[in-house]
Amino acid sequence: MPENLLRHEASPYLLQHRDNPAHWRPWGPAAIAEAKADAKPILLSVGYAACHWCHVMAHESFENPAIADLMNRLFVNIKVDREERPDIDQIYMAALHELGEQGGWPLTMFLTPDGSPIWGGTYFPPAARYGRPGFPDVLEEVARIFREEPAKIEHNRSLLAERLKQPPANTALALDRTLLDNAAARLLGLVDRERGGVRGAPKFPQATLLELLWRAGERTGDAGYFDAVHVTLRNIAEGGIYDHVGGGFARYSVDDKWLVPHFEKMLYDNAQLIELMSYAHGADANPLYERRIAETIAWLEREMVVEGGAYAASLDADSEGYEGRFYVWTREEVIDVLGAEEGAFFASAYDITAAGNWEGTSIPNRLDTPALDAATDARLAQSRHKLLQRRATRIRPGLDDKVLTDWNGLAIAAIATAGIILRRPDWIDIAKRIYRRVIDLSTVATRFAHSSRAGKKTFPGLATDYAAMTKAALALHAATQDAAYLADAEGFAAELRSHHWDADHPGYFLSADDAEALILRPRSNVDEATPSANATMGANLVRLWHLSGKDGYRRDVDALLEASAGAIATNLFSAAGTLNALDARINAVDLVIVAAADGAGGEGTDAFLDIARERPNRNLIVSVHAGAVQLPASHPAHGKTASTGKVTAYLCRGETCSLPITDADTLVALLQNAPSA
Repeated sequence: MPENLLRHEASPYLLQHRDNPAHWRPWGPAAIAEAKADAKPILLSVGYAACHWCHVMAHESFENPAIADLMNRLFVNIKVDREERPDIDQIYMAALHELGEQGGWPLTMFLTPDGSPIWGGTYFPPAARYGRPGFPDVLEEVARIFREEPAKIEHNRSLLAERLKQPPANTALALDRTLLDNAAARLLGLVDRERGGVRGAPKFPQATLLELLWRAGERTGDAGYFDAVHVTLRNIAEGGIYDHVGGGFARYSVDDKWLVPHFEKMLYDNAQLIELMSYAHGADANPLYERRIAETIAWLEREMVVEGGAYAASLDADSEGYEGRFYVWTREEVIDVLGAEEGAFFASAYDITAAGNWEGTSIPNRLDTPALDAATDARLAQSRHKLLQRRATRIRPGLDDKVLTDWNGLAIAAIATAGIILRRPDWIDIAKRIYRRVIDLSTVATRFAHSSRAGKKTFPGLATDYAAMTKAALALHAATQDAAYLADAEGFAAELRSHHWDADHPGYFLSADDAEALILRPRSNVDEATPSANATMGANLVRLWHLSGKDGYRRDVDALLEASAGAIATNLFSAAGTLNALDARINAVDLVIVAAADGAGGEGTDAFLDIARERPNRNLIVSVHAGAVQLPASHPAHGKTASTGKVTAYLCRGETCSLPITDADTLVALLQNAPSA
């Protein structure tokens, strides 16, 4: 058998380790069978291609022949890309949390030969330091305990297995506006009101939390919620976490003011920030947000398009063996590229100094400088372009070019939403292109794969894939009013329910009913860097119910939310996505536009659509009908018709609709009250 089997894999992360002296195996039945046959424990290492500390541990330990020899003698070594197999990552990260560890990547877990977790950690140095034991010592000790103290191994195994298999908590909780308002008030108390984000360091964008605060502002009219979101977005947009030369947002800031990023760029962060800034711009018409959205979409189109039109997963933090080297500048280099006058002007505008603001170099940022007027920004844009051209001559960070269905779904939804709000039909066209390409790449018969690269697919797909692509289809329906997108959304939702629904505890398992059997079938109502599949799908079900009138969607979302009460009660912060779905369930408003059956008066339809888009609201669900509303009798707009010769709108809340609306002023006035419904 070959010593290292990763060279046969498609994942860029696994391929990074194909030449390690460690005898890596990919996850699968063959590796488990080998561990059982050899009666060896399993060393499971989980990471991802853009992970800085994963690279550090690889260089220090997995490429070290002496350490690799220990690994090979004592363990069956399995390497997993957490982005390709988040189901595996979720199980063993949960086990690490049960051991009282905070978690992170690389995830280093030790398993029995059948895959049951017994102990673990994250990064281990090659020798004891940072308060952590050396990795060789860990390997020796775990192997010794496995040989000599089987009772201890069995104790840990059984205890972890019991905790991991506990069903979701069944908590009685009133799922109402009071819960939403109290939760928002408590979470607002965590926000750094000067710099934004959650107080302290490191700082993550936390888009789901920011959406919760924004929704609270719309629901209550309290400007403090909007202020918390705006101060966060302004600092993110002006901080070093944003790539001012090339566009796009890094994963997080290691400090408490958004200056020093962890330089990896993830597709999901950029998607969520595009969507969040679009809604913020719709309310505030902030040119800073518009620039950042446009620059980020331009970066995605320039650097992240792969496989004929979809988006790659991530860009690495490291190049040439150093974190951030691709992105930082010296003052001398800026002046060399731009000349003395323009170089000095740019350096002053972007905090690029002789001493530097990070490890002797400078991370461009505008945290402590005045806002730019249009003329100054245009002048600086020319310099940014020249610096981008110079930067293109540097050795680039690694690109993880696998296509993840769920992350692309988030990007499609975000770019389509930006296209609606900022009146950019070219962005809607981009969203359509990605959508078509992801479906072409990722579907097998009628079902999604999770990951695609170089002709290889990770199949079957996960609940996150269906939830994100349902959201994408609904966003494109909102942008185009093309019924085909609504039909797609219903089809995706049906496949998800067929293969992922948990009848005992309503909601969705992460893995399908016919997926590879793991030690348990994972599901979660807890948000991570993205909302949970249950949270995203909860909001989707609300929209599907309002657009179709089919009561099955309403029953499912109500059951899902009720089953999520325990997660909400346990940790508000991690349940922000579910609370956002609850807000949508309680406060959704239908704008139903009815045109003449023959299509006459189409300009009136466009005028009403424009009015709705001038004041974007996540809870406003817009649909266009011809002649009469063909929805079930349970829908409040059932049977509504157009007034003679006029396009007619109805605003529906709960079980009732407004009187017919045929003029713009009336619609504007009613929409102004819609968010606080």
